[in-house]
Amino acid sequence: MESARFDRALFSPLVEQAIELAARWHDRTYRKSQWRPPLLPAPDPEDPVPVPVMAHVTTVALLVDRAGWDDVVVAAAFLHDALEDVNCYGQQLRYEVLRARMGEAVARLVQDVTEQKFDAEGRWRSWEVRKTDYLNHLRTATPAAVAISLADKLHNLWTINQSLEAGINVFTPGPGRRPLSAGPEAQAQFHQALLDLSRQHTEPRLSPLRDRLAHELERFLAWIAQIR
Repeated sequence: MESARFDRALFSPLVEQAIELAARWHDRTYRKSQWRPPLLPAPDPEDPVPVPVMAHVTTVALLVDRAGWDDVVVAAAFLHDALEDVNCYGQQLRYEVLRARMGEAVARLVQDVTEQKFDAEGRWRSWEVRKTDYLNHLRTATPAAVAISLADKLHNLWTINQSLEAGINVFTPGPGRRPLSAGPEAQAQFHQALLDLSRQHTEPRLSPLRDRLAHELERFLAWIAQIR
């Protein structure tokens, strides 16, 4: 594995294109909350500047890269929320457009880790239904798709833990933040189910992602025991 990493090209046009597309798509879109103090004072103290989505997708891509995955998987990690999230204009990115820009291999991986937020009639699907379908699809997906999913949920859960450690209860609304869509018990069950699902693969590059997610789940369980 080490020799394969040293043989990788120094510069990847595919990854560069994924970064540009992700930055354009997620421009002026933000995460639900933040746990760090902002770098600069907010223009309106009552409306603090939240965390850009681009910070999240970059972290997910770095996790996948550090675990040893190739440029196709890293590119898909940068774009893992592109089909799922609308842009700042409320537009939805179509799979066909992503495939035309990034190729079939990247687009397929992104689709494999995309939740379907709306039903055929355009109605919002519940968190429970979305997560159930997401896990069911991942059971037949490739180890590369599972790697992106583990990295994504690892960063999400780490951020939750950091917020709880800072005294911010992410399960309740507050200044500049919306509460999470599901309570702590449901969150814990979902992350445990993902860990269990990932163990069907023997791919060694999944191990560091799985191990760190398991660590963050232990932290999370300890915190929710305190806030009950």
